[in-house]
Amino acid sequence: MEPVLGATPKVVHSELEWREILTPKEYAVLRDAGTEPAWTGEYTDTKSEGVYSCRACGTELFRSDTKFDSHCGWPSFFSPLAADTVILREDRALGMVRTEVLCATCHSHLGHVFEGEGYATPTDQRYCINSISLRLVENPGGPTD
Repeated sequence: MEPVLGATPKVVHSELEWREILTPKEYAVLRDAGTEPAWTGEYTDTKSEGVYSCRACGTELFRSDTKFDSHCGWPSFFSPLAADTVILREDRALGMVRTEVLCATCHSHLGHVFEGEGYATPTDQRYCINSISLRLVENPGGPTD
């Protein structure tokens, strides 16, 4: 994985350690910036209340009250939990310019963010995040606060 310029992750592991911590599929997405196939992730259609954390390091990233149905095949959020929980960087892979979303704590790949697509959300942003990059910590019976 390419390092983030000017930023040092708070959680650091060697590539061998990451391979021991993560499953091969998790590693392919989180550390090699892969993408899980559309409509296959466990959280694509989840409506449970709670907080979505980074599967690699456990940092809280998104709340269920910012998740919305974008019908794109991956979980979508209109805002991260806080601005400092994610890092955004330019991604020129696949012959196009996109904005990659990384966990600010461990610099693992989460997905991409898109703007100006016309969704009726407060930010008009779509954080398109791989389910395999996340772990939902449910808050049964109560709102996320």
